[in-house]
Amino acid sequence: MPSVEALDTVHKRLACAAQSAGRDPQSVSLLAVSKTFPAQDVAQLAALGQTAFGENYVQEALDKIATLRADWPALQWHFIGPLQSNKTRDVAEHFDWVHSIDRLKLAQRLSDQRPAELDPLQVCIQVNVDSETTKSGVRPEDTSALAAAVAALPNLRLRGLMCIPAPREGLDAQRAPFARLRALRDAIAAEHGLTLDTLSMGMSADLEAAVLEGATIVRVGSAIFGARPALGAKA
Repeated sequence: MPSVEALDTVHKRLACAAQSAGRDPQSVSLLAVSKTFPAQDVAQLAALGQTAFGENYVQEALDKIATLRADWPALQWHFIGPLQSNKTRDVAEHFDWVHSIDRLKLAQRLSDQRPAELDPLQVCIQVNVDSETTKSGVRPEDTSALAAAVAALPNLRLRGLMCIPAPREGLDAQRAPFARLRALRDAIAAEHGLTLDTLSMGMSADLEAAVLEGATIVRVGSAIFGARPALGAKA
């Protein structure tokens, strides 16, 4: 269950890391990862001023969005998990951001299915920075071509890159994959003349390293909500 103290602690960690990097703390946004936690926990955080929430499971997220829409219409919903093609319509219709684009087919479906009355869907490309066979994400060497193709789609706005590195011990080791993602983002922006203002990277255990390397969105779950409940079948 989230608490004022837990949220304050995360904000202080982010501010301290930003100051260490010579950055304005306001340049780092906190995305509260609410997957597997009930709508009442999201509402509790919303009452404390948290507005952006990250979800991995489409049906669970849709239930929360429907439950909270009347009381909290300004909440921003980010899809951050692996996305199946048969779920793209729901995501295109109900989410504000998608962080986990890793192939053009998904991006095309999201663009085609985004309702005309909504603003463009804000998206990031997920990069498999450690080339892990068990993880989603495009290979670093294939990211530039995918970025150019996604940026050309009419109902999406490509904002930047996302990664979930393998766990590492020690600040320097944690910083290395985030530095690679930042360099890749900068190279792609320069190559294609794109404005890419987002690096979605860093979680509860390594957010300081991510902020030091330029993270603009940090995805934090357990440090805010506590231990996750046992996970059942999710869509």
